[in-house]
Amino acid sequence: MAKPNFIELPGCEPIPILFEDRSVLAIDKPRGWMLVPYSWQKTSWNLSAAITSSISAGDFWARSRGLKFLRHVHRLDADTSGILLFAKSDGAVEVISELFEDRKMEKTYLAVVVGQPKEKEWTCELMLGPDPKKFGRIMVDPREGKDAETHFKVLETRGKFSLVEARPVTGRTHQIRVHLSESGLPIVGDELYGQRRNNQPLGLRAVRLVFVNPYTKQRVDIRAPREHFLREFGFGPKATVITNKTES
Repeated sequence: MAKPNFIELPGCEPIPILFEDRSVLAIDKPRGWMLVPYSWQKTSWNLSAAITSSISAGDFWARSRGLKFLRHVHRLDADTSGILLFAKSDGAVEVISELFEDRKMEKTYLAVVVGQPKEKEWTCELMLGPDPKKFGRIMVDPREGKDAETHFKVLETRGKFSLVEARPVTGRTHQIRVHLSESGLPIVGDELYGQRRNNQPLGLRAVRLVFVNPYTKQRVDIRAPREHFLREFGFGPKATVITNKTES
């Protein structure tokens, strides 16, 4: 029987597997799942714990692959959907993590923002650090903050909303959200750095990840579907979806 191209976890729709080789596996993370330590039991939406438990239970999606280990090597905010990369061994966690740390991962996001950008393309390099007055919030800190760089490009504007492509060079917490907010363009549904109305979802999705796998030396180009995200926020399905084949 063929390996399923999705992960099945209790209480949610199957999570699509976008790419897989011998060292890594990438999923299309739905909104709502938190990336917190396995031991953190304050939520039932702990993706790390759910996947580890599923592997330990020998669920078919994992058993069919001979999976004994799977750990994320970067993070997406709980309300951000899209490409999330996992490593299949402790060694791969270290090796693949270094690609993020060394800025050898090309990351692309789509963001739906409130407002019309003054420029078609721009770069934000505001330094970022934790807000001492509010736990979990990030602020611009030109003195003690860490360097942060994001390139932005306007793809489409409809009324008071704009669709923006974001390419972060660094990987600071909430980097895209803060840089857009500081540009006067808060992301739709961002209650931390903008306004959230009528339970509106966060308009941020990770749609592309490109890197050279250190093990295979092959260029990996992972893309997530965009159409549903675009329609959800009132934009046309202009992006082309590329289906990534998994290794047989």
